[in-house]
Amino acid sequence: MSTSPITFLKGHGTENDFVIVPDPDNSIDLPPSLVARLCDRRAGIGGDGLLHVVRSAEHPEARSMADAAEWFMDYRNADGSIAEMCGNGVRVFARYLQRAGLVGEGDLAVATRGGVKLVHIAKADSGGGITVSMGRAVLPEGDVTVSVGTRDWPARNVNMGNPHAVAFVDDLEHAGDLFTAPPFSPASAYPDGVNIEFVVDRGPRHVAMRVHERGSGETRSCGTGACAVAVAAARRDGADPAVTGEPVTYTVDLPGGRLVITERPDGTIEMTGPAVIVAEGTIDTDWIAPAA
Repeated sequence: MSTSPITFLKGHGTENDFVIVPDPDNSIDLPPSLVARLCDRRAGIGGDGLLHVVRSAEHPEARSMADAAEWFMDYRNADGSIAEMCGNGVRVFARYLQRAGLVGEGDLAVATRGGVKLVHIAKADSGGGITVSMGRAVLPEGDVTVSVGTRDWPARNVNMGNPHAVAFVDDLEHAGDLFTAPPFSPASAYPDGVNIEFVVDRGPRHVAMRVHERGSGETRSCGTGACAVAVAAARRDGADPAVTGEPVTYTVDLPGGRLVITERPDGTIEMTGPAVIVAEGTIDTDWIAPAA
């Protein structure tokens, strides 16, 4: 583990917040213990996860994508575990690259464990939002149930590069405190854990949600979760762009803000929302050492 000072930034996308560690040459060792310490909201910087910014060519998990995407988002959950993708994280990752002068407005490719994601950074005079092409949803077969206390609901199994269980409920309070992961069955549906979304209707093609993210607990927002919710809502409502040939758009309200999700006839899902960098600094060497 490096005991040299580490430069960091802090950012968020609809209040899904991240510690950002720029490390183009992949020279910083970030074991789970240090990641968890950095993401600790009382003893560390605090965040729902960590964005390790590495050139794809310098990371063994991303070298095969280096020709398509210069930068790799090595994403970690708040407990230090590795995750395939984070939709809000990709937007914040792109905003960091823009702030650092490494990319400009327009199109950008970002390598993730969930594949290469295409990003568009809008001009400031058009609102400055960031749109991410999130790929296509996979809808595994099989019944899934999630539970909170004495209540249980059928859930739609949606994979956005990471697994989601989407449950439609009458009241978001029925999700409970979401401090711990709600039980689900069968266990075989999600051998590596799952993100669980609880969803209510707000109007035509307009929903609100809460989410428990595996490895992080309840978060203020989840980009891949919002995409999974939009797909599940569209199928529930009888809308499938692959059948109709028309895109379908859902507005998804989260505790931390609003995302707009569009599914195209070819199955591609686009997510648009804000991304903000709020702070920058250096982590003290003496503070890093105990995590070793």
